Amino acid sequence: MNFYFDQFVTGLASACSLFLVASGLSIIFGVTRIVNFAHGAFYMLGAYIGFTLTEQFSGAFGFWGAILLAAIVVAAIGTLIEIILLRRIYDAPELFQLLATFGVTLIVEDLALLIWGPNELLGPRAPGLKGAIDLFGLPFPTYDLLLIALGPLVLGLLWLLFRRTTWGVLVRAATQDREMVAALGVNQKWLFTSVFALGVFLAALGGALELPRQSANHTMDLQVITEVLVVVVIGGLGNVLGTFLAAIIVSELNAFGILVFPKISIVLVFLVMALVLIVRPWGLLGRAEAAARAAGGAAILRWRPLAARGRLAVVLALAVLALAPLAVGDYYLTVATEVLIFVLFAASLHFLIGAGGLVSFGHAAYFGLGSYGAALALKQFGLGMEAALIAGPLLGLAGAILFGWFCVRLSGVYFAMLTLAFAQIAWSVAYQWSDVTGGDNGLLGIWPSAWAAAPAHFYWLTLALVAAGIAALRMILFSPFGYSLRALRDSELRAEAIGLERRRIQWISFAIAGGFAALAGALYAFLKGSVFPDNLGIPLSIDGLVMVLLGGVDTVSGGIVGAALYRSLSIWIISHTDYSKLALGLLIVVLVVLFPKGVVGAFESWRARRAPRTGGESS
Repeated sequence: MNFYFDQFVTGLASACSLFLVASGLSIIFGVTRIVNFAHGAFYMLGAYIGFTLTEQFSGAFGFWGAILLAAIVVAAIGTLIEIILLRRIYDAPELFQLLATFGVTLIVEDLALLIWGPNELLGPRAPGLKGAIDLFGLPFPTYDLLLIALGPLVLGLLWLLFRRTTWGVLVRAATQDREMVAALGVNQKWLFTSVFALGVFLAALGGALELPRQSANHTMDLQVITEVLVVVVIGGLGNVLGTFLAAIIVSELNAFGILVFPKISIVLVFLVMALVLIVRPWGLLGRAEAAARAAGGAAILRWRPLAARGRLAVVLALAVLALAPLAVGDYYLTVATEVLIFVLFAASLHFLIGAGGLVSFGHAAYFGLGSYGAALALKQFGLGMEAALIAGPLLGLAGAILFGWFCVRLSGVYFAMLTLAFAQIAWSVAYQWSDVTGGDNGLLGIWPSAWAAAPAHFYWLTLALVAAGIAALRMILFSPFGYSLRALRDSELRAEAIGLERRRIQWISFAIAGGFAALAGALYAFLKGSVFPDNLGIPLSIDGLVMVLLGGVDTVSGGIVGAALYRSLSIWIISHTDYSKLALGLLIVVLVVLFPKGVVGAFESWRARRAPRTGGESS
């Protein structure tokens, strides 16, 4: 019992630290509706700047002053980012703000590497709190007791701020209906800026306070952002008390999960999040959201099938691609094959977001299931590549059918977070079920059949399957089913009033998107010759979102163009610089500012301005 009590108290200490970071994201998310992927980067900056400052100052006053100053410095940096970057794109579709914060994350990661180097930095112990006390016969760090006391204190201060000040009332009102707050004459720009600054301050404070407990390192941002998103969703968007309760639940699950459920310890938190979202979609203490604008934004042109000139251009492009092996070497063919695979992956996600208005944060799950399905068919069942390329998409389709049945019962950000939960569940199974999946070691030796082993032959196979997949998606898009899907995206109430069944149509579209993503994953397994749990990971899902958003959500071909652009530039930048994340992040930020509706979206806007009275096919 003593040991379990010690685990419980350790979980409480972790919960209070996690609460600081999660409360900041909850406040930002609740008011601005920004899915701030840079929140983990601000947490990491707080730790690094806190380390630098604590090295300069000594004594209790120096240590705690350095911790507070680090949070203030990072909050100032976050405020500048909000004013210079995010404020410029508040009128753009909300997902582009997600893309901008992702670019900021990449920039901060490489800047931290450039400034502080690759090694972990262990901060000093808090003066006067270096030892441990005896709790039921077991030593417990004194510093952790401080964190346990600090969590409720911050919760109380935030409660007073939101309940007893005019600013707090405005923030709570904006959390429920920010359009109404704007209609009352409130200056939303400065309200958003102040909220963003407070949220970043709390994230940085959480990072700086972690220095006595863990080293500052370059993986802190990704480690914390996943848990923070889980906490925010379980607690309820914009609800600080709910965030506090959720932080305790998540931290105690982490503390006891390894003891009680060692086989599913990694997946346990995401199972709980999925259960909460299914039973109570807006979280434990959250409220149902007011109606908001569609995630995809307003369409520029009515989508039309390609006319004769457009079809001719596609045929010529395919002909040029088919002749590529005659002009380039094996390396460039391998790169081109990888780009084609991700074109199909992005096109499947674009079908879900652009046509269905369903934003998925976990689309990599089906890409990864396709990879594992093909690999297991080859390794476990001795099937050839041809059969494996069927088995992989079938496994991905089955996963999409299963997960999609639950996901389409939700909408908006809750739909997105449930897709993330299921993706993490799939990743956790692949990571921990080592007897079948190989765990972290992966599955190796996944090679094409002899007739497709040459780079040129596999390139042609990939080109044929990708072209067929995109053609099928376009056919579905302009079929009666596709029109029904877009009708639900544009106006759910009107679509249901004319007899369209929302859940059934969106469930089918979810399965279609998952099936084509799985085909891309199966091809990727044979291209790389191996499969790892990373094929189902969050970074790959984010990459898919970046591709779609860079191309343009409100266009037919945005996913295709965005994937070709992003993947090609990623490979080129990685091969030419050691600071690829910095270069890629800067590029993403510039593209977001210059083309807030995506590259293809910007082209369509330009074409619409030149011929405002003429209809035309959509790109």
